[in-house]
Amino acid sequence: MLEMAEYLVTAATVITLFGVVSCFALVTRKRGAAVETRSRALVSVGDGPAETVEATTEAKSGRRSSLGWWVAAFQIAAVVLLTAYIVVRMTYTGHGPFSNQHEFAIAFAWGVLLVNLFFDLRYRIRLITLIVLLVAGGMLVYGMSLDTSVKPLIPALQNSLMLTLHVSFAVVAYGAACVSFGAAVLYLLHPVIKRVKLPRLEVLDDIGYRAAVMTFPLLTIMIVLGSVWANTAWGRYWGWDPKETAALVTWLVYGAFLHVRVVRDWRGRKAAWMLVIGFATVLFAYFGNHFLGGLHSYA
Repeated sequence: MLEMAEYLVTAATVITLFGVVSCFALVTRKRGAAVETRSRALVSVGDGPAETVEATTEAKSGRRSSLGWWVAAFQIAAVVLLTAYIVVRMTYTGHGPFSNQHEFAIAFAWGVLLVNLFFDLRYRIRLITLIVLLVAGGMLVYGMSLDTSVKPLIPALQNSLMLTLHVSFAVVAYGAACVSFGAAVLYLLHPVIKRVKLPRLEVLDDIGYRAAVMTFPLLTIMIVLGSVWANTAWGRYWGWDPKETAALVTWLVYGAFLHVRVVRDWRGRKAAWMLVIGFATVLFAYFGNHFLGGLHSYA
C-alpha cells in the first residue's frame, strides 16, 4: 500500500510542474494579448465594424481564462493528491507524516500549495503563484530523492498527537511564509521586470503583509506546542537545540516585521527584504539539521 501511495507523490510532483509551466505561459502571454487587443480597437475607431473588435477581445480573454483555469486546477489536484498520500501514510504508520526529512518535505510542499491556493483564488496574481509553485515543486523533488521507507519512531517522537499538532502548525506557517516570500520577491523585482504586466506595488506589499499576519500566530502556536512536547520528551521546555534556536529566530523575524509595519508603518523595499530574510530563516530551520545536528536531527 505504501509503495502505491508513493505514486500519489509522483503524480503531485508532475502536476505541480505542469502548474509551473501553465503559470509561466499565462504570465508571459498577458502582455502580448493586451497589445493585440488595443491594436484592433484603434482600427475600429476609423471604419472597422464594432463586431470584429468584440469578437477578438473575447477570444483572447477566453484563452487567458483557460490557462488561469488550468493553473488553479493543477494546484487543487496537487493538494488533493498530497492530502491522499498523507492520509494513507498516517493510516499505515499511525502518526502524522512528519518524522523524517522525506515526510516533512512532502508536508512542507502540501502547506505551501494549500496556503497559496487560498491567496491565488482570492488575488489571482499568477506571478506570485509561479514563484511559490517553484518552491513547492523543488520541495517535492527533494522529498522524492530521500529515503521513503518507514522506520520505528525514536522515543522522543512517540507521542502521535503532539507530533501531528506541532508539525501541522509548522507546515501551514511555512506555507504562509512562502507566499509572503513570493510577494516580497516580486516587489523587489518589480522595477526590472518589463515583459509582463505586473500588479501594483501596493497590492504586493499588502499580500506580503497579510501572509505574514497568518505566519506569525501559527509559528507562535507551533513553538508553544513544541515546548510542551519537549518537556514531555526531554524533561525541559527549552534547550537551545539548533532547530529550536532557528525556530525562535524565525519567530523573532516575523514578529519584528509585524512590529515595524504596525508601529513605524514600514512598507516598500525594507519590508520586502524582511520577508525574504524571514523565509530564509524558515529554510534554515528546515535544512539546518544537515550540518548542525542536535536533538531534531531526524527531520
